[in-house]
Amino acid sequence: MTIYIVDIEAVDTRYTKQWKEHLPRQLRHATNNEVIVISGGETPQATTPGAFLNFGGTNVYKSKQLETIGEMFCKGEVKDGDYFLYTDAWNPTVIQLKYMAELLGVNIRIGGLWHAGSYDPHDFLGRLIGDKPWVRNAERSMMDCYDHNFFATDFHIEMFLTTLYGSENPWIDDDVAEALSGEHDRIKRVGWPMEYLNKSLEQYKQMEKKDIILFPHRIAPEKQIEIFRDLKEHLPEYEFVVCQERQLTKNEYHNLLGEAKMVFSANLQETLGISWYEGALVGTLPLVPDRLSYTEMGLDEFKYPSEWTKDFNSYVMHRDALVERIRYMMENYNDFMVPLYKQTTKLNSQFFSGAALYDAIKRSR
Repeated sequence: MTIYIVDIEAVDTRYTKQWKEHLPRQLRHATNNEVIVISGGETPQATTPGAFLNFGGTNVYKSKQLETIGEMFCKGEVKDGDYFLYTDAWNPTVIQLKYMAELLGVNIRIGGLWHAGSYDPHDFLGRLIGDKPWVRNAERSMMDCYDHNFFATDFHIEMFLTTLYGSENPWIDDDVAEALSGEHDRIKRVGWPMEYLNKSLEQYKQMEKKDIILFPHRIAPEKQIEIFRDLKEHLPEYEFVVCQERQLTKNEYHNLLGEAKMVFSANLQETLGISWYEGALVGTLPLVPDRLSYTEMGLDEFKYPSEWTKDFNSYVMHRDALVERIRYMMENYNDFMVPLYKQTTKLNSQFFSGAALYDAIKRSR
């Protein structure tokens, strides 16, 4: 079996760049199979403002990937039993891959890692396109192309299935239950393949801590940066930093993360959350709302009630409680080292290890 990684374009400041380097090696080591990356070449580093990627460039990238895949079929290079892993499942070329494989009679398997889509009302697609039939039907079609639909959290699985199918299929409750129990054939919760982070962040783990609170998210409406800015006015004793405003390199960002005492989130969209995991690895306390993926991932010591930041007006009502919580954690930072160790251990084993992903691929033979 050859495993083909149909990758997501790399942005230097995001984990997609690290996946270029680490994922092929990790997958090769875990499966003992040949691993070939299907790239779309160079990509614009400037993402569309507030977005994860460049809305124009991503389609150029995917089109080049499709051209490569088509040529591979024309040359007879794709064989029965080969596996195609899409590191971003929202990639319409999977439909054309399925088209070629079935019409040419090549028995392949396909897996895709779902990150977001129109089914999430706070994602770009959800906010700007919503539930238009073309996008919802496209997502259903892509989902049906995959033999394995991979998700990082139970929250994401439930949102995906109930939004795309809940109003139309009476069996959806059973389907969700199977997926959440790990018994569904095609829908699987696996950790994202990021086990490399623990080692790569080693040099930042013993840095001297300062009274810094970070906003490590994209500047986008669903991240509620206005709450972070208001907190700054009510906690002048601490330095509040919006990372994206500083246009940091990856190393500069990790240095800042190593110095900070806290990573703060008021997110309305999160299907995993990498920045708070990176922070935990280098001894930075997370403070996240008890909603979204955070509910199943976070320990109680690092979650605050969701209603405190469900919108700005609700935040104002609960601001004093949130300010008090932040101040307590910052001033008693050392008291949180034991629960932080437990939090990091949970994230390492359940959410940021590719073991379950690799196992699903191996079993597909």
